[in-house]
Amino acid sequence: LLWYKKLRADLESQGYEFNPYDPCVANKMIEGKQHTVRFHVDDLMASHVNKRVNDEFLKWLNKLYGEHTAVTATRGLVHDYLGMIFDFTEKGKVSIDMSKYMNNMIDEFPIALGNNDTAPTPAAADLFAVDSSKPLDKERQETFHTFVAKGLFTCKRARPDTHTTIAALCTRVKAPNESDWKKLLRYMKFVNGTKNDKLILST
Repeated sequence: LLWYKKLRADLESQGYEFNPYDPCVANKMIEGKQHTVRFHVDDLMASHVNKRVNDEFLKWLNKLYGEHTAVTATRGLVHDYLGMIFDFTEKGKVSIDMSKYMNNMIDEFPIALGNNDTAPTPAAADLFAVDSSKPLDKERQETFHTFVAKGLFTCKRARPDTHTTIAALCTRVKAPNESDWKKLLRYMKFVNGTKNDKLILST
C-alpha cells in the first residue's frame, strides 16, 4: 500500500489522472493523444502512439527509482505481462493469450488430467447448490483455495468465460467440502479442454 501511494502520488504530480473504476490505471493527454499507464505493484505497461513518449516516461522512472535497480523495458508488438501474452501484431486487434499460465495450472493440479479429461462447460447445473457433504482435509482445503485464486486471476483477464463459476467457488474457500471439490474438478477439466484459447479484442 505504501508503494502504491508513492507511485500514485508521483504519477499525479506529472498530471496523470487515475481511472475511477480501476485504481491501477492512469491516463494523461500528451501531444493530443492518450498515454495510458497500467500497473500491478511495480510491473508497468505504458502505451502511446508516439514511442518517444514512452522513452521519456522510462527516463523519468529511472530518475525516480533507478538508484535501487535500473528500470528496464521491453518494446514491440508482443509483450509477456503478468502471465499474459499481449499480441498487437494485427492492426486494430489485440489477442491476450494465457495458455502458458493455464497449462501450468493443469500441471500443478494434484490430480493428473489427460487429454480426454475435459468438460463442455466450467460448471454443471448444481453450481450454486450447497450441501452437507464431508469437509475437505486441510491439504485439499489449501489446494482448493490456491486453484480458485488462480482461476480468479485468469477470469479477470483473458478468461471471462469462467467468471460465474469462479465467483461461486470463491464463496466456498472458507469451508469447502467434497461437493465443492467436485465443482473445482469440473472447472479444471473445462480449463484442460480450453487451455489454449485466446481472448481477442477489436477496436
